[in-house]
Amino acid sequence: MLDIANIKQLFNDFNRQKVLIIGDMMLDSYIWGKVDRISPEAPVPIVAVKERENRLGGAANVGLNVQALGAEAILCSVIGNDFKAAELRETLSKAGLTEEGIVQSNTRKTTVKFRVFANNTQLLRVDEESTDALSNEEFKQLAQRIQTFIEEKKISVVIFQDYDKGVITPELISFTVALAKKYSIPVTVDPKKRNFLHYKKVTLFKPNLKEMAEGLNKDGTLNTMEEIHSAAEELQTKLKADIVLNTLSEKGMLALWHEEGKAKTFHTMAHLRHVADVSGAGDTVISVASLCLALEQTISEMVELSNLAGGLVCEKVGVVPIDKQELFQEATHLFSSHNR
Repeated sequence: MLDIANIKQLFNDFNRQKVLIIGDMMLDSYIWGKVDRISPEAPVPIVAVKERENRLGGAANVGLNVQALGAEAILCSVIGNDFKAAELRETLSKAGLTEEGIVQSNTRKTTVKFRVFANNTQLLRVDEESTDALSNEEFKQLAQRIQTFIEEKKISVVIFQDYDKGVITPELISFTVALAKKYSIPVTVDPKKRNFLHYKKVTLFKPNLKEMAEGLNKDGTLNTMEEIHSAAEELQTKLKADIVLNTLSEKGMLALWHEEGKAKTFHTMAHLRHVADVSGAGDTVISVASLCLALEQTISEMVELSNLAGGLVCEKVGVVPIDKQELFQEATHLFSSHNR
């Protein structure tokens, strides 16, 4: 179990890692305002705008989390060649994230999630996106960038951040996993439904409960820990993944893996939090888990730290990356109490 000295070393070691993030980047666009009357045109609130803000979402938010933890984040994605792409690139630049792995397409829209908040409540979300699979030319351009980074950048871990917007395809998965294995680089996945069972032989596969039920056609039957455990075993068998990590909301997290031919599990409960917004929590969890894997932490330590991080960002409104110092303080407290 980690002690204070080991936690300090781990957090320092985050700074030496290079993380390749492949997936659907998006722009999270916010309007913040106030409501004090209903429209005379229709029974809807009128929002008096106080502030507008753009944030990075999807795979780009994983990049922010990786960067916030001290590691170098390299993003590989396909975006449009439109006005929103310019806003996305500007937001990337302000965040200090590189564009070298980004392909621009003349036929795709840049994904935008537009949210309206008023009186501390989300009133509306409007999505603008393309969800078609990449064209052959877009695939070639993206695959070439991935190959160059893996061969030349000394990548510590590869993260697939999948939001079913079409950037990740079965062909891209098999190409990248084979290349990563050639260079002994761990591969982690935050999946969605479309490619769910195409992520074969990855190091870590991290679905939430809804995604696992949908991906295995369980139709909402995963209500008990026994049912969840059984589904995780089934999933690991189908994917031949080294580790299946299930995020279970208030039930915490469950990791399943095999050791010496036997299935092993580690379950940790969620910490009591004031949950303001769950948006982006999965991005934070996969970021922390991936860095822990790259640094060869035990599975239980990886789960505990990822669970802490996911809970912390749920206390913030909107999609925000983890605060490294805040996570360090909570980790120090948690592991100190374990060691008593």
